Amino acid sequence: MALALALAACVGGVVATRAFEHGTERADGIAYGKEPRERLDVYAPESRDRTNLPVVVYFYGGGWQSGHRSDSRDVGEALAAHGIVTVAPDYRIYPEAVFPGFLDDAAAAVRWARDHAHEFGGDPRRIFLMGHSSGAHMAALLATDPRYLAAQGIANTSLAGMIGLAGPYAAIPTSDPHMDEIFPAALRAGALPIAFVSGKEPPMLLAAGTADTDVDPRNSDRFAEALRAHHDAVVLKKYAGYGHDTVVKSFSAKRRKDSPVLADVTAFIDAH
Repeated sequence: MALALALAACVGGVVATRAFEHGTERADGIAYGKEPRERLDVYAPESRDRTNLPVVVYFYGGGWQSGHRSDSRDVGEALAAHGIVTVAPDYRIYPEAVFPGFLDDAAAAVRWARDHAHEFGGDPRRIFLMGHSSGAHMAALLATDPRYLAAQGIANTSLAGMIGLAGPYAAIPTSDPHMDEIFPAALRAGALPIAFVSGKEPPMLLAAGTADTDVDPRNSDRFAEALRAHHDAVVLKKYAGYGHDTVVKSFSAKRRKDSPVLADVTAFIDAH
């Protein structure tokens, strides 16, 4: 039974709504910037007996042009139930923003997570980035191109790890007519995580479904090969018969109990 309790609380100087449900705490609508979409939710274990918990900053997918942080609820609740503080930000999307604007937002959300993790029992020294689809691309680019986090006073080498679910790391999808506007031709060379692999990346877990027809799963193969060639630590997981959305729907309340994706993600976080 969900505990029907919600109250206003001040988190990081910003009034947000806090709710307790299924053994997890959720703080909604915290501002990490001045723009309307620069808001985030936090999911954490309800108990305050534990400290120094790992922290995941999770970016939802949506082709850089749709989505809302509420889409991250299944992921946030599933990870919080495993003792992981999860920060789920919104970020500016097309047409309000094009590359690299949404990466600037993502980096600012990571800075907020570092600065405020302790308020939810999290350890700012154990921050993982995670995303699905376009969100996985963003997480991977923050982990490989050091410029975005450096602008927020964070070294990408300080990340505990990066977890990508069905991400386009090696090629931007060309089937969407808006891609030429979202990724201007003059900037596109700097938009692919694979182009920045240097051997200084944090450990990575790349998860993809073999039946994904939206983002070619060979993106994960090629990215993993590049990481290994530079002696980076990477785990590649391919899920037979899983489609593009199956890997993230595995975190839903109905599926998470038997989800190999959730098990692999939590095992990766525990190992790092």
